[in-house]
Amino acid sequence: MKTRMAYILAASHSGSTLLAILLGGHPEVCTAGELKASCMGDVDRYLCSCRAKIRECLFWDGVRREMADRGFDFDVADAGTDLAAGAGPYVRRLLRPLHRGPAMECLRDAALSLSPGWRRRLSRFQERNAALAGAICARAGKGVIVDSSKVGVRLKYLLRNPALDVRVVRLVRDGRGVALAYADPARFADAADPALRGGGAGGDRADEMLAISGAAMEWRRSNEEAEAVLSGLDPRKWKAVRYEDLCADPERTLRSLFSFLGVDPGVGVGRLDFGGLHVIGNGMRLDGPPRILLDERWREALTPRDLRVFDSVAGPMNRRYGYR
Repeated sequence: MKTRMAYILAASHSGSTLLAILLGGHPEVCTAGELKASCMGDVDRYLCSCRAKIRECLFWDGVRREMADRGFDFDVADAGTDLAAGAGPYVRRLLRPLHRGPAMECLRDAALSLSPGWRRRLSRFQERNAALAGAICARAGKGVIVDSSKVGVRLKYLLRNPALDVRVVRLVRDGRGVALAYADPARFADAADPALRGGGAGGDRADEMLAISGAAMEWRRSNEEAEAVLSGLDPRKWKAVRYEDLCADPERTLRSLFSFLGVDPGVGVGRLDFGGLHVIGNGMRLDGPPRILLDERWREALTPRDLRVFDSVAGPMNRRYGYR
């Protein structure tokens, strides 16, 4: 029997962690955040959303045992669920470009097939991701899992996984808010408590900061990738949602998404339960129960020059998505 998965496809800093947590509060749905489980930084200090160190979290220890029952050695800090993890330079280089539509993906697949170990690596990726999704569902006692990994190339291969029934939630946020988060992720895309930022290690994340031009390009390219992935997908298998609509009317937005995912759409916001979530990914997961508040700090934080730079790079796409 296939494991049902909801995959959030989005640019980083678009509200995917908030959406995953809200969906995971449904009695039939679970989430552990980003199942690609990469970029944990200092693993010995990295915190699960329950505030336990990731390697000391009882939930993740239970997942490790569930994975062992399925025949896999598993360490959440070295999950083996990211397709590029541990790959050689040739494969890593080929996996780096974003999804650019069917023709370019055929070329990528052809080039990857020239690597002697590619088929074995892809098979392991599919088996481990299906096993992890099933193990988390079993541990949580739920039937649907949300993966907030966001990456389009990862989604491409998960859609081909015969053990998964994947539905896609395409999340979009005003690019100006996303650009601000790329420009200063510690202040605008991490835990409110500075000591909990960087996964629990603290720090200012200065090495991740982008100039506004680079931030705008990252947002634009991520959404171009999402459009390319979805262009070849059955429209019944994906649903679009805007971050701003989620915040303005969470009840209506979530009921629509629950219906799309095939779970009880009658579960309202007041019936969501976040007590059993053990999420990895964006630092806001460490802020406690989710607060559904529209974050538009970009309106004050971005200068007129910042806005002109953003508009020169990504303005047409932002307006096409309805942002003025």
